[in-house]
Amino acid sequence: MIWVFDAYGTLFDVDGAARAAAEDDPALADIWPALSADWRRKQLEYSWMRAMTGHHADFWEVTSDALDWVAERHGVGDSARLQDLYRSLPAYPEVAKTLERLKQEGRTAIFSNGSPGMLREAVDSAGIGPHLDALLSVETAGRFKPAPEAYRVVTEHFGCTPGDITFVSSNGWDIYGAADFGFDTVWVNRAGLPVDRLPCRPARILTDLTGL
Repeated sequence: MIWVFDAYGTLFDVDGAARAAAEDDPALADIWPALSADWRRKQLEYSWMRAMTGHHADFWEVTSDALDWVAERHGVGDSARLQDLYRSLPAYPEVAKTLERLKQEGRTAIFSNGSPGMLREAVDSAGIGPHLDALLSVETAGRFKPAPEAYRVVTEHFGCTPGDITFVSSNGWDIYGAADFGFDTVWVNRAGLPVDRLPCRPARILTDLTGL
């Protein structure tokens, strides 16, 4: 069994940076939820636009560019702390035990738009490295998910067919791309959203990782 997980929003709480910054900065107390949502939205939009136009940049640059936009949008003068905190986003509470259990049954990996350095820092900060066999990044392909070339990084690494992979993500668009590529898919629908109206649907839907 090969379990492959998206990172941001699936294993790591993408709201963690803004939430932590707000604890130390009263100016962020009322705006951090909107700021975090805008940051995530712009981060994804920039990755998709770069993939479509062929202007690839690593995910840290994309994340930083998105934060620059968000800081201007919300009137944040110094965004350096937000950027630093993003390097060590907290893992969701059930992540470590779930990965530990699944690794006893097969192989486990992260496959993310995140650059290798970003992923290593996040994994080390969360202390989940011993429960993972591989950290895989789209940087190997130079194309962001949900491009098919990106998902091929996983099958080439493991020397397997798409059907051998169970891919877990909290992002509906990522599940769509993975299912279209041929992965078995599990959508971790933390936000309780409707299923996207796209040709490929998730094979299974969970509210968090404990259901795995």
